[in-house]
Amino acid sequence: MTCAFHPEAQAELDAAIEYYEGCKSGLGLDFAAEVLAALRTIMDHPKAWPVLGDPLRRCLLRRFPYGVIYSEQGSQVLILAVMHLYREPGYWRDRT
Repeated sequence: MTCAFHPEAQAELDAAIEYYEGCKSGLGLDFAAEVLAALRTIMDHPKAWPVLGDPLRRCLLRRFPYGVIYSEQGSQVLILAVMHLYREPGYWRDRT
């Protein structure tokens, strides 16, 4: 299984890493590691997370208030959003 990011999802990830690193040195790396762990779990078990609407699913991060929105497309997982859970829900829906 491979993983690809929608360009806006990649920008969201980069912005969140930068934000957390600005809050406290090393926190951005912690956030990046948390997202990486979620991506590994998603790729190992793509159907393990709740369905938001076929074929979309959301994996919640453990330590940070973020979710990874993705779809499984054959042997690829497409990351559509790395979204903050308390800001503008559903803003990413036009990316599908």
